[in-house]
Amino acid sequence: MAAKIWLSPPDVSENDLEAIIAAFRSGWVAPAGPELAAFEAELAEASGRDFAVALSSGTAALHLALIALGIGRGHRVGVQSLTFAASANAVAYVGAQPVFIDSEMESWNLSPEYVDLALATQRLDAVIAVDLYGQPANYSLLSSICEAHGVPLISDAAESLGATHAGRRAGSFGAVAALSFNGNKIITTSGGGALVTDDERMAGHARKLATQAREPVVHYEHTEIGFNYRMSNLLAALGRSQLSDLGRRVERRRDHHRFYQETIGTIDGVEFMPEPETNRSTFWLSALTIDPDVTGVDREAVRSTLDAENIEARPVWKPMHLQPVWERAPFVGDGVSDRIFEHGLCLPSGSSLDDEDRERIADIVISVLR
Repeated sequence: MAAKIWLSPPDVSENDLEAIIAAFRSGWVAPAGPELAAFEAELAEASGRDFAVALSSGTAALHLALIALGIGRGHRVGVQSLTFAASANAVAYVGAQPVFIDSEMESWNLSPEYVDLALATQRLDAVIAVDLYGQPANYSLLSSICEAHGVPLISDAAESLGATHAGRRAGSFGAVAALSFNGNKIITTSGGGALVTDDERMAGHARKLATQAREPVVHYEHTEIGFNYRMSNLLAALGRSQLSDLGRRVERRRDHHRFYQETIGTIDGVEFMPEPETNRSTFWLSALTIDPDVTGVDREAVRSTLDAENIEARPVWKPMHLQPVWERAPFVGDGVSDRIFEHGLCLPSGSSLDDEDRERIADIVISVLR
């Protein structure tokens, strides 16, 4: 059988290895170091922010963002339902209640209409928007809605580093944004993430909390609970090397999406995740929906056929309001995210995917659909 084709594997090079070795040989093996400081400065630039704090994960960034905004027990946070569990989990970490909000069909992202409705009909203390599959949310509307209601907006840009909305870089929206460098992301530090913001006080507080909240005194003094969330200097060296290649990585994923649209997307009943005119998505993953009433086969038939050929494909995220752990949580919407989940599929989209394997994937999908 042919080698496994993964959904979004790490894309690493000899340059990355050389960067790690150079950091190792410099003697800065401890968590702090010059590579970490340089990576944070470069991340701030890449996301259009003044400050960045490199962390152990994107989830850690969301957790610290909520704490820095004063969100805790008794608060309610509007959370995009169609996404990975990290944003809802971070709300739970601080003891707050998630209120799940539906998507819009125009982008598959958080619906400004339902955010406005939720804010008008109940108390929310913050809103988390997610840039689904590298597609920036409609921040032009979401920012103005949240501002009108006096509620802070958090951007989960874990999948969208390198994307833009209305000419602004992903990560530049909201009071604070979270980035992820997990192994399957556009750039990776093996595991890692970052909090980015224009608020110097927030960045400083997040950095303190990420290092066990140690006070700046000679002995170990703590006035609040902290966490072991900082990124190491060695992983930051890898991140810097990866970040220098961001443009190629994004363009390669966008090229996969164009190819899939021009081949698989010509079949009746197949619709790819739309890209609004205001956006330039990373298309971290190329996602589509399959209407079984038109094609005669469902999403699972395509996925299982690919699996039999040693090709990883995956349903789109199961909405949080449908997850057993959140079955009692409030939900605002009309089921757009439910329908996308029922019919949605993600295809291999890694920047290391070659043309020959991509054509094989398309041929298999087309053979099932036809």
